Amino acid sequence: MKARLIRIAAASAVGLVIAAGIAWWQVDNASSTVQSSVPIGGPFTLTDQDGKTVTDADYRGKYLLIYFGYTYCPDVCPTELGTMARAMDLLGVQAEKVQPMFISVDPERDTVAHLKDYVGLFHPNLVGLTGTPEQVKAAAKAYRVYYAKAPQEGGKPGDYLMDHSSFLYLMGPDGRFLGVYPAGTTADRVAQDLGTRIAG
Repeated sequence: MKARLIRIAAASAVGLVIAAGIAWWQVDNASSTVQSSVPIGGPFTLTDQDGKTVTDADYRGKYLLIYFGYTYCPDVCPTELGTMARAMDLLGVQAEKVQPMFISVDPERDTVAHLKDYVGLFHPNLVGLTGTPEQVKAAAKAYRVYYAKAPQEGGKPGDYLMDHSSFLYLMGPDGRFLGVYPAGTTADRVAQDLGTRIAG
């Protein structure tokens, strides 16, 4: 337990360093996102929940709301995906211009079939992406995402959690990084910010 707490603390620290400028909250009445001076985002090639190979370019023209996590996550991931889903509902017709996305950091267990069942629990428009360990590592690196396997004491080889940073990433229709919503940001705030940007 102590070791995991240390890893979680490290993940939090890395998460703050990740975006270097993430520590400088630039939140005003019109925006809930946190900006960064560090390049975030970039090309990726992954597999969606229908088994189709996709790249970041396939989603151009829409705002991307991206969360990195894993389906066996007991608490944080379901909470943040629930926030994402609720924000999509609150956006109404504006949601047509947003693509919610869940990228797994646990490709060993998050198969295409398992991912399909999982994302369907949250929102009909939520895209789930997985891939080879190398593809996932490349995507996580582009978004400055920290993740690491956390074996459970006394557990079987397959009994492990994944320590990981927790942000909702917002990318523009042109693929440009716009900011992150820190863990705990409410669906109302996410929807308000996105709605303002879309109405532009």
